[in-house]
Order: sequence, then C-alpha cells, then structure tokens
Amino acid sequence: MAEDTLFDKILRKDISADIVHEDDDVLAFRDINPQAPTHVLVIPKQKLESFADLAEADPEAVGRYMGAVARVARQLGLEERGYRIVFNTGPEAQQSVQYIHAHILGGRQLTWPPG
Repeated sequence: MAEDTLFDKILRKDISADIVHEDDDVLAFRDINPQAPTHVLVIPKQKLESFADLAEADPEAVGRYMGAVARVARQLGLEERGYRIVFNTGPEAQQSVQYIHAHILGGRQLTWPPG
C-alpha cells in the first residue's frame, strides 16, 4: 500500500474530523472544502488506493462499502431531492488522496456535465 494518507490519520483519530457515520466497515465525515451544502466523504476501513482497486477487492467487502455509501446518503436526508456520488480516480480526475473515497454531494441543484 501507498503512503500514510490524511484519511489513514483520520481513521486512526490522529486528526479530527466531523464524523457523520461510523460502523465496522466505513467511516464517513464532512469534507473540509465542501462543494455543495452537503458534502460527505465515505472511506472503507480496509484501505484501497482508488476506485480501480475495487476490481480486485473482495466482492463482499465492496458490497458492504457501496451499501454503506447509500445508507449514509439516506441518513443525511438526501434521497427525496437527490444527490450525486463521485469517485475521483487518478491524476486527471483530480484524486488528491490516494485512498478510495466516495464524495456524497447534495442539498442544491447539481449541474451536468460535472466539470
């Protein structure tokens, strides 16, 4: 695995975060630079570097992670009006932390294309 990232430090509680959900499989916390009124990051506790790594990951762990992303969006009250899930993968997609993370964005009208 790659270097010790900001998200590793948040997961260990070495760095504080505004945590909105935690269970055995995931940690979800508010983004420090929100791009929408609701902007939460969801990371698996079992580290993967990017979305591309899901292709080789344990299918059950992937299912638990994706299910947790959906549950967090529901917990945030975003289902009725809608929300967006974003995974940035690699340098051209502006992945800034080498640790897979789902961005849950909602609370305003989102535009298309995204950028």
